[in-house]
Amino acid sequence: MCRKLLLAATAVIALSAAPMVALAADQAAAPAKTAASPASATAPTPEPPRKATAIERAAADRAQPLARAAFWAREVGVDPTDAVAGVHLASAMRAMGQYTEAAQAAQQVLVVDPKNIDALMETARDYIAEGQGFYAIDPAKQVIALAPRDWRPLSLLGIAYSQVRRDDDAQAAWRAALALSPDNPAVLANMAMTLAVKGDAAQAEVLLRRAVAQPTAGLKERQDLTLVLGLQGKLDEAEKLLRQDLPPAQADANLAYLQAASSHPTPAAAAAVYPDEHSWNRLKGAGG
Repeated sequence: MCRKLLLAATAVIALSAAPMVALAADQAAAPAKTAASPASATAPTPEPPRKATAIERAAADRAQPLARAAFWAREVGVDPTDAVAGVHLASAMRAMGQYTEAAQAAQQVLVVDPKNIDALMETARDYIAEGQGFYAIDPAKQVIALAPRDWRPLSLLGIAYSQVRRDDDAQAAWRAALALSPDNPAVLANMAMTLAVKGDAAQAEVLLRRAVAQPTAGLKERQDLTLVLGLQGKLDEAEKLLRQDLPPAQADANLAYLQAASSHPTPAAAAAVYPDEHSWNRLKGAGG
């Protein structure tokens, strides 16, 4: 678009210069009375691309992932050292399911700023979203060292440990997160989903009820509770929660998933029937 505008501007300049050239030729045939005019007009040097304003950036963050990715890719192109743009680009790529590219974008930030907490957190999220929790452990630990009062890296570390079947370490990380942020619904939900997959749906339900009772709980925690209720055959209560949060068609579809899950022989297989709302998979969109 910028190139088209530049070409159009150049054409206008050329057209406006044509009468001047003709006039100069006529004057050359007559006795010279004035100094010769410049042979040609010099096209203005195009301005370098500018970075978006704060208002434009805020608006971009409200867009869909594809539009966000395009916007932040442009910002990174304008200034490759812009850490904020790099992290936002990684987040948008993760939301699109492009986890490898998301991790690469976050790591480009770390080349310039190795202790950038947001980039380290995003790197951990990207690996977790891809199911590569082993590679999320180190960046999560780095954030814990840099920000020891922040519960978020501990929550991510717990998920990473769970993905590599270090369940005791996962529970220890989540307990540490809860010590910093008591009754945090996201942490409680992560703990609960691990218990559900291991077969302890009853204890998972206890944690999730505690989670959804918090003022900061959202749809994600309530949907985890519906899953755990469904695993135990408590479909009436699960359906009530679904219909409170979702439009009818989506509630019907999720209820069908829950009915299938409740008939599965193992909790792990049942959880696979209802993957979109699993706490770990939710990190593909956002979280910590």
